[in-house]
Amino acid sequence: MQALYDVPAPAKLNLFLHITGRRADGYHLLQSVFMLVDWCDTLHFERRADGLISREDLSMALPEVDLSVRAARALQAATGCSEGAHISILKRVPAQAGMGGGSSDAATTLLALNRLWGLNLPRHALAKIGLQLGADVPFFLCGHNAWVEGIGETITPLEKAHQLPQASFVIVKPAAGLETKEIFSSPSLKRDSDSATILGFAAAHFDFGRNDLQPVAQALCPDVSQAIAWLSDRGLKGRMTGSGSAVFAQMSHAVDLSGAPEGWQVKACENLMIHPLAGWASGEI
Repeated sequence: MQALYDVPAPAKLNLFLHITGRRADGYHLLQSVFMLVDWCDTLHFERRADGLISREDLSMALPEVDLSVRAARALQAATGCSEGAHISILKRVPAQAGMGGGSSDAATTLLALNRLWGLNLPRHALAKIGLQLGADVPFFLCGHNAWVEGIGETITPLEKAHQLPQASFVIVKPAAGLETKEIFSSPSLKRDSDSATILGFAAAHFDFGRNDLQPVAQALCPDVSQAIAWLSDRGLKGRMTGSGSAVFAQMSHAVDLSGAPEGWQVKACENLMIHPLAGWASGEI
């Protein structure tokens, strides 16, 4: 196998996000449900025999060393693999949105190159590499929507009785973005939410809890409030995902999504029951 084409990297939404504490090293403890949606980047991978990692941007320009390049190099370093790869990325998931686009690209890169290079690493080994790249990467490797705790490293797949129902959503990404570090460093961030349970979440699903980062984000970025108001005008209850600035709402009926301000991205999405590449690695996280 010399190449893998049209490999998807789906985005995620945080159905809720509670900050339950803070460790001595400064990392925040959280609880959240991460849900995959069908807003995807598309990546292509071609083997290089010279061991080099190169990247081509097929849409928007990315940083010279983005998470996909870092993931490829981390996989080389962890395995001693002498193969290289040329990665082409068609970027659709917006940056600074709280949708995990870069982390998803990294996870897809690890899964694809694990296959392209014939490494056959199990999922837990890929997750160990992924955690060094970002706290969200192991989630995208787990293959399922998940209950996430700790600093993001404790992942419980939502399967069988706890599987999320199929649903439709609208995601609104206003023109402005948000830096995660700026939100988490705010002295006004709520850091003492009570612990929740999967059973409590399962009783409400898409109406459960809140996003503790949202009040700080709204103070830093008025676009977040404007996007929530835009959804409210259409009878939809909006909430920010992750550290923003994208907001989302469940849609139970057809809604007119036209008329968004210039520079905003508005997309109707479906949630995914499993990651499109769920079968590309074996073993538990």
